[in-house]
Amino acid sequence: MRTPAAPDRGRFGVLVVEDDDTIGRHLETGLRSNGYAPTWSRTGAGALTEASQASYDVLLLDLGLPDMDGLDVARTLRAHFPDLLIIILTARTDDIDVIAGLDAGADDYLVKAFSLTVLLARLRAHLRRHTVAASAREPVRLGDLVVDVMARRCELKGAEVPLRAKEFDLIAVLAERAGEVVSRETLMAEVWDENWFGPTKTLDVTMAGLRRSLTEAAQAGGGPVRLPQITTLRGHGYRLERQPDPAD
Repeated sequence: MRTPAAPDRGRFGVLVVEDDDTIGRHLETGLRSNGYAPTWSRTGAGALTEASQASYDVLLLDLGLPDMDGLDVARTLRAHFPDLLIIILTARTDDIDVIAGLDAGADDYLVKAFSLTVLLARLRAHLRRHTVAASAREPVRLGDLVVDVMARRCELKGAEVPLRAKEFDLIAVLAERAGEVVSRETLMAEVWDENWFGPTKTLDVTMAGLRRSLTEAAQAGGGPVRLPQITTLRGHGYRLERQPDPAD
């Protein structure tokens, strides 16, 4: 991300994208009074412009924008800013809409009308995971896969694998417990929040994205790659195998 034009933007910069004046003003006021530095945009195009001119830690994104679909905004900003925390705020409640939002790159999903207290709690939980340094430990190496939690870097045969924030958190938990079965409940608690009450499809969508990213990275390597398999244990959880697949 670019360096902010203004030197004092508060502890965390939050880009609020909301066309409803009442909700937008409520979010802007509530965030500022709780120590955040919000910037409010009423359109998708305006949000893209803001994001290109200053650095943000969080995107609070309404899907029903007047000029473009909020999902397109999420995809665009996720592609340019992989570490940006994206939380979708919307009145859409169908499972397919939740999955579409997460697949577009969102880290979390709140359905209107949500309370400011819940939003602030979610922000604290997510940002804590983004900013609290992990205890010092060596990178986990499994075949040609290296997961460095301290540097938040995943590499495959020396090349960095581009992962969304939650995809990295997921592979980090699995890598630290390689060879062990990690339950769905544990993954939801450690990757998201112990108080998470959203859809568990969040985990499935994120896992699918992680697998896709690893497979694409392996195929792009142009040679034999030893990539450990992520095994699904239906009804229970996942296991990252210690023994990588043999190189072709």
